[in-house]
Amino acid sequence: MPVAINSMKFTFLHTADLHLGSPFVGLTLRDEDVAQRFAKASRDAFSDLVTRAIEANVAFVVIAGDIYDGDWKDTSIGLFFNREIARLERAGIRVFILKGNHDAESVITKTISLPDNVYQFPTRTAETVRIEELKVALHGRSFPERAVTDNYVLDYPNPISGWFNVGVLHTSCDGRPGHAPYAPCTVPQLKSLGYQYWALGHVHEYEELAWDPWIVFPGNIQGRSIRECGPKGAVLVDVEDTEVVGVRRLIVDRARWATLRVDLAGVCDEAVALRTIEEQIRPVSVEAADRLLALRVTLLNADGLYRAVQGDHQRVSDEIQAAAHRCAEDAWLEGVHFEISKNKNNAGLATEAVAGLDLDSALATLQSDPDLRAAAESIIAEIAEKIPRGVYAEDAALGDNLDILLNDARVLVLGRMSDR
Repeated sequence: MPVAINSMKFTFLHTADLHLGSPFVGLTLRDEDVAQRFAKASRDAFSDLVTRAIEANVAFVVIAGDIYDGDWKDTSIGLFFNREIARLERAGIRVFILKGNHDAESVITKTISLPDNVYQFPTRTAETVRIEELKVALHGRSFPERAVTDNYVLDYPNPISGWFNVGVLHTSCDGRPGHAPYAPCTVPQLKSLGYQYWALGHVHEYEELAWDPWIVFPGNIQGRSIRECGPKGAVLVDVEDTEVVGVRRLIVDRARWATLRVDLAGVCDEAVALRTIEEQIRPVSVEAADRLLALRVTLLNADGLYRAVQGDHQRVSDEIQAAAHRCAEDAWLEGVHFEISKNKNNAGLATEAVAGLDLDSALATLQSDPDLRAAAESIIAEIAEKIPRGVYAEDAALGDNLDILLNDARVLVLGRMSDR
């Protein structure tokens, strides 16, 4: 049965960037079952979001783009989304969706009919849809194609006087690192329309751009790679007398990503190093609670440890994985990287391969050599073409880690030279 709603006071859910069907990228897990659990985290997060929306008795739900990660391999992801949205329909909750760059009209070629509680913003022009009983007007425009470079805000309708007006837009706004500059606009342009709330999508970090009116990126509901660390979710927006009185984050992610930088300067004993690493993993695992946790551990000034283990990267990784499991059952390594100092008195690594050659400095110089970097990028591109989709995705390409890969290669060479 539809819930009774007080027209003067209500709460709605604003979410975006579900990226259903997105592969988790860059994991070096050896356990296939665990890898599968990471891969389905986005679906689990969305199911939890729907449950929490129903429990919160929200008046309606706004999804500001990128429901899907791209075109479907089959209809299973569309059927999943339909099933979850149908739960909202049975609870009497309307859903307003807008297509973003990942699920633009030209991108998604397969379809599944959605329940009657769903309204989808058109692609040809911005349109206003009303919820009469709440005196709410939502204004939005979907992406017809992936790369939208026009400023859509310039053509958004005027607000309805005396109503609560929500602008729905998938945008980079005035630019965000790591995000394509789609539907660019400025905060002053958004404010000038006179809406009470802007429900934005596209940027995967939670961000409040303004409070008068509220302009909000909720972030994505589930981090998908080491680039997307920390809590992820949506927002609940409390409205009273056509004004926003509160915005609350609703954290629903089922897998958490984290980076950890451990300084091992002066540590030469392997056992001491591992205890230090474990001590720093523990609070990260506590913060993740009962979620799956993927960790990238970078060991700074790790010269002494590298000497102790004679450059055996795999053994160090295994020991750190064991330390992670002592902190939490579901803590897994995304990767381990070494950064060694250039202090030869402390390094203990072979920095001279032949008389008069400082091998460490020579390798460090090579890392910046344009020809070497170009050759490395070419090799990486060849490898990336042979990797099946689902191991790496466009948002975290293999070549994006070139500096890390070159540094690891340098450390590996120095470690092996120290064995001689």
